Amino acid sequence: MGDSTPKSGTSPGRPSKSASPPAASASPGPADPLGNVGALEAEEHDNDADSLLSVEAESDTTSVTSSIYRFREENGRTYHAYRASEAAYFLPNDESENERLDLQHNLFLLSQDNRLFLSPAGKDKPLHRVLDAGTGTGIWAIEFADENPDVAVVGTDLSPIQPAFVPPNLEFFVDDLENDWTFVTKFDFIYARMLTGAIKDWPRLCSQAYQHLNPGAYIELADVLPLTCDDGTFPDDCPLAQWNRHLVDGSAKHGASMRSAELYKQQLLDVGFQDVVQVEYKWPINTWAKDSKHKEIGAWSSENILSGIQGISLMLFTNILGWSAAEVETFLVGVRKDLRNKSIHAYWPVIVVYGRKPE
Repeated sequence: MGDSTPKSGTSPGRPSKSASPPAASASPGPADPLGNVGALEAEEHDNDADSLLSVEAESDTTSVTSSIYRFREENGRTYHAYRASEAAYFLPNDESENERLDLQHNLFLLSQDNRLFLSPAGKDKPLHRVLDAGTGTGIWAIEFADENPDVAVVGTDLSPIQPAFVPPNLEFFVDDLENDWTFVTKFDFIYARMLTGAIKDWPRLCSQAYQHLNPGAYIELADVLPLTCDDGTFPDDCPLAQWNRHLVDGSAKHGASMRSAELYKQQLLDVGFQDVVQVEYKWPINTWAKDSKHKEIGAWSSENILSGIQGISLMLFTNILGWSAAEVETFLVGVRKDLRNKSIHAYWPVIVVYGRKPE
């Protein structure tokens, strides 16, 4: 592959994978080039006045065999088969979840002004090889490869759910990021997104990433933290708050905390990365925010969580917390109601951290 300076990721067609949420006319929010925002102002509303969207590696460690495609099935959902007893990832890999992952990709684009990544990767020196660690459906890797045809892009995941027809400069491999990394050639940029709750040993992952980057190369981690609220409208005893706590407790018992993003910045510093920057966003649970950008993000966020809440909950609640599937479904009725309640001004903090390996 030849040299390439990565494009900014602002092609006019984005977001493209999911139907657009309803437009909402409201005052624009304050501009911040890094995206960091203070407390969001809530819009006066009537909960029944407007509805939301209608939703209730070059790795020699892996050979893609038929067994990897024989996904495990539990409670009507399918899950990855590769390293099923060892890997921490507890979300399904079926079509419903894959559609949600593509929608979630658009949430990041909205938050990041249509940029695929925030780091300065490729600005000072050309990129030759890029790794999308935990690629999921491969949507980020595909868009990056399309926009940077001279860069060799590798995507890895526990599940072979990526499309068969991809840009010629992109390859997908089934692998577990918590295995020993065996890439022969180092990378100029490593990107990893939404791996919270899926990785048990983050310091080791950061260390392996450091070892597999060229000097001067960047890593970027993007993840979500548990729900929070700035104005006291998120009561501790409501079903949504209980669900939030169960996710945190269940992931901790599982050994892969869903609060992992709180430590990314320090963990990158600890293994030797320099110029480490942390950027924070807010994803409201619905359209309660007053400013137009966060209202739009809230509409996408609502679709994202309402379409995925069963898949997010089932395995963790049944296998780790000991609930029955019927108990989970009954409990989620109240959670969904809270997610649509615009009197609850809760949001997901989103953390993006990037750093550079010294020359």
